Amino acid sequence: MCATLTSDDFAGRDASGWSATVYRNTASYVFSSEATEPILQLLGALQGERILDFGCGSGEVTAKIMRLVGREGVVVGVDMSEGMIERAREITMLPTTHLIVGDTQGHTFLEEFPPNFVGKCDRIFSNAVLHWCNRDPVRVLVNAHKILRVGGLFVAEMGGHGNVAEVRNALHAALRKRGIDPVARDPWFFPTIEKYMELLKSAYLRPLHTSLQPRPTPVDDLVGWIRLFGGHNFLKGIEPREEQLIVEEVVETCRKGSACRWDEVKKLWYLDYVRLRIVAVKMDDHIGLRVG
Repeated sequence: MCATLTSDDFAGRDASGWSATVYRNTASYVFSSEATEPILQLLGALQGERILDFGCGSGEVTAKIMRLVGREGVVVGVDMSEGMIERAREITMLPTTHLIVGDTQGHTFLEEFPPNFVGKCDRIFSNAVLHWCNRDPVRVLVNAHKILRVGGLFVAEMGGHGNVAEVRNALHAALRKRGIDPVARDPWFFPTIEKYMELLKSAYLRPLHTSLQPRPTPVDDLVGWIRLFGGHNFLKGIEPREEQLIVEEVVETCRKGSACRWDEVKKLWYLDYVRLRIVAVKMDDHIGLRVG
């Protein structure tokens, strides 16, 4: 569920634009057992393995992975939000060296990892993160390739083609109406299966499984959802009164649509989530990856 939020709720956003407190209080469905169990089953974590949680957020799923690998295993979490990492430290009790503030799209991303991890990681896990990596999605996969051992698995779930299309289109329309370029503000990357398979192969990760999973997702407040996920990108820097008008316009557009549905009986919105699930394997070590 997503409780009613105003601009004032986000005074505690960190430099990445996220508030760990608001995220945990209003979007816990993202890391709920119902949402994460299917991808954790695909991960297939084993006792004693080394596993990286790409975009660990506030650490709830990271803690589950720790239990799966046991005391002999090694888990490292990485997130671009310092606030999320601080909260993950409280939840997981992992040492500082195993919780890293870093950008998975960065060229220097690997420099912060603990010794004997890069090139020796058994599995990489990522949930609801990679669709935020629209700046350089290939670099994410190149970094994953370098971190994994030969035979290691990359297992992820992200927004896929068509994800929250109605809300996204309404946001674009509302911003364009005001002379604001929505493309420059749009943070999302929702690829087709074919596109993501192409990216995996370009980073020498062989796809083993790809599927699109429609998953209508209930939230009780669409205004809150828009402010949570769009406040630090689509709506950034917009005067509060104008922001309110934009959000109300988007909600009204969605109310008249079909994909994003309001259930009058349950008093819930059902957002048109579409999840792309991926399992890929690192076949061998390639020095000359085809990226800049």
